[in-house]
Amino acid sequence: MQDTPRANRLHIAIVGRRNAGKSSLINALTNQDIALVSEVPGTTTDPVFKAMEILPIGPSIIIDTAGLDDTGELGELRVKKTLDVLEQADLVVLVIDPLLGITEFDLEIKKEIENRKIPLIGVVNKADLVDIDPGILEKQLGLSLIKVSAATGEGIEELKQRIIQEAPFDFEESHIVGDLIESGDLCVLVVPIDSAAPKGRIILPQVQTIRDILDHAAVSVVVQDTELRDTLNKLNEKPKIVITDSQAFARVAADTPDDVWMTSFSILYARYKGDLAELIRGAKAIKSLQPGDKVLIAEACTHHRQPDDIGKYQIPRYLERLVGGELDFSWSSGMGYPENLEEFKLIIHCGACMINRRQMLNRIRRARAKGVSIVNYGVFLAYANGILERALKPFPEVDRIFRE
Repeated sequence: MQDTPRANRLHIAIVGRRNAGKSSLINALTNQDIALVSEVPGTTTDPVFKAMEILPIGPSIIIDTAGLDDTGELGELRVKKTLDVLEQADLVVLVIDPLLGITEFDLEIKKEIENRKIPLIGVVNKADLVDIDPGILEKQLGLSLIKVSAATGEGIEELKQRIIQEAPFDFEESHIVGDLIESGDLCVLVVPIDSAAPKGRIILPQVQTIRDILDHAAVSVVVQDTELRDTLNKLNEKPKIVITDSQAFARVAADTPDDVWMTSFSILYARYKGDLAELIRGAKAIKSLQPGDKVLIAEACTHHRQPDDIGKYQIPRYLERLVGGELDFSWSSGMGYPENLEEFKLIIHCGACMINRRQMLNRIRRARAKGVSIVNYGVFLAYANGILERALKPFPEVDRIFRE
């Protein structure tokens, strides 16, 4: 369970007012004292992530959040962080304090969750302290409630069963490449080993793609870009697909026969973690860019930038060459995402291997709501190298969007 990357787990956010018993509820759900519990309102400040196993769903993440009624300047920041958690939540548990009843905070957060179309479960906590009919609160809130006690364990098993029932089983796409291949197919993976490659290991998208190939009883051959041509010549049969790191697109395209599918890890992840069709529309919008336009380059992780970093240097060079002039670039990294998206003409996002699918889809949704085109690294680099149409051959429906 601990080996499952956080981005591939079901994310369950626990939200509610201060002192509603959110942290106590998490301790009861996980059967561990992992969340700090206190009678002092506002004990939980930043979101706290805890891994657990919920069968038959599998590895999950429970997120403890600050109270929605937190006050003051710091309180407002905490509330904002709680709302930001909804960007990555696959399911939300709203905790009601029966001592306070239904408040405007409960009604507002319920509305916010429903607007985002996130599955919602309501619980009324502290059943050991207050003997109340949940039906009264249900009418006020417009949501069925499970009566629980984090202290005694009453209703906890019922809550777990409701989580299993309500959890969206499509929170992560089922395959990276598995639906494109059959048992016995040969897949060649091109993994350049350069200054940007981590020492002693390969990166998560490459590892997960290899595992997906193995899970579908196909064969993976891993080579560097400098060894691809010789490797293909040595094989007794042509591979079904060649998958490359985006930075080696041009060389790999030249060495791969035209009748062999060729795409990138990042394009596969655009489909696995997001909305490939929308990102293709973002690539088409590059034609409308003009010198001086503002462009955001967004990465979901933080890392030490290399001398020729892909996001900091390579992509800006490619894009300015395509546009024929200088552009106004901004960068964001980590879990934060700028509020001022409407200022940008284009967003170029990383492959999203460190965030879950809902969070990436929310980032795409927010860009679309602001009228801003968005594309990811792999789609952009294929476009910049003039080989996007070829890289989309495994995905006929999306290929048609690009050619329209």
